[in-house]
Amino acid sequence: MSDIVRSLSTSGLAPKKQIQTWSDALTDLCGQFDIDPLEGSSLEGRINYTTVSQLKLCQIEASQHRIAHTVSGTKLSEHPYVKILFQTYGISHFEQGGRRIDIMPGDCLAYDVSCPHTIVSPSLTRHEVVIVPKELLHERGFRTAKMLPCKLSARNGTGRIAYDFVHTAFDEAKRLSPHNAIGVADSLIDLLLLPLREADTMFDRVGPEAMYIRAQAFIREHLRDPDLCIDQISAALGCTKRYLHMLFSDKGMTVSDYIWRARLLHCRQELETQNGKTITDVAFSWGFSSSSHFSRVFRKHFGFVPSAIHKAHHVDPSPDVS
Repeated sequence: MSDIVRSLSTSGLAPKKQIQTWSDALTDLCGQFDIDPLEGSSLEGRINYTTVSQLKLCQIEASQHRIAHTVSGTKLSEHPYVKILFQTYGISHFEQGGRRIDIMPGDCLAYDVSCPHTIVSPSLTRHEVVIVPKELLHERGFRTAKMLPCKLSARNGTGRIAYDFVHTAFDEAKRLSPHNAIGVADSLIDLLLLPLREADTMFDRVGPEAMYIRAQAFIREHLRDPDLCIDQISAALGCTKRYLHMLFSDKGMTVSDYIWRARLLHCRQELETQNGKTITDVAFSWGFSSSSHFSRVFRKHFGFVPSAIHKAHHVDPSPDVS
C-alpha cells in the first residue's frame, strides 16, 4: 500500500511550542521557514499529509500567520521543490521577486519554493498543496529555472480538472499499491503541467493577444493597490502606454474601465459572502479611496447600491410573530 495519511495539530500546545511544531512540520515537508503568528496570541494549525510516489500531498488549515523563506542560512538545493497550492478558504497574500499576488478560494498558485518568498494569511485559511520535486518536472521538459510565480484558476478548465484529481488522489492515497501510486503520480504531474504549460507559453509569446493576457494577469495581481495605473502596468510589461491603450480599446474598453470593473466584481463578491465587513472596509480594501465614489460607480455598474446587498445579508433572522 502507499503511504498512510499523517496528521499534525498545534491545538493545546503552548504558543512557543505551536510555532516550533509548525516550523518543524514545514521543514519536513519542503524546507525551512520563519513563522510569525502576526497579532494572534497563538498559532492554531492542522496538517494532514501523505505521499503518492515522490509527490507530497497536504491539506493545511491555519489561523492568521506569516511564513517567510529567506536566502540567509539556506541554499537553493535545500528547497528543490515546486509547490502547487489550491486555496479553498480565506485569503492569502503571496510575495516573491517583487510580485504580489492575492490568493482567494478557487485560485491555484504555482511557485518555486527555493526562491525567497513570503505568504501572509490575515485570518483562517485552508488549502490543498502538492509538493513536486523539480527533477520530476525537468524530466518532462518544464523549465523551472525561469519559473515565475503563477496564479491560475481552479474553478474551470484544466485547473479545475487538476484540483479534482489532487483532491481524489489524497483521499485514495492509502489504498494505492506502490505500483499504482507511481502511475497516479505520473498522471497527476501531467495534469498539473497542463495549466502551467499554458501559462508559460502565453508569457513567452510577444503578440498582442499574449500581451493583453499578461496585462490582465498583472492587473489581477495588483488589483488591491490603490495606485495601480497604466504607467505601472506599462513599466512592468515593458511596453508603451499607447500600446496598452490600443490592446484594451480593441476589446471595447479602456485600461481604467477594466481595472474598475474588476474591482467592483470583487467588491460585490465580498459583500455577498463576508458579512463581517462594512461597505467602506470592502471598498477601501479593493483600491477605492472614497466610499461615496464607490457607491456611485457600483450603482452605475450593477443598477443598485451596495447597501442593498449589505441589508439583504443582515436581515433580522427572528420569525414574524405578528
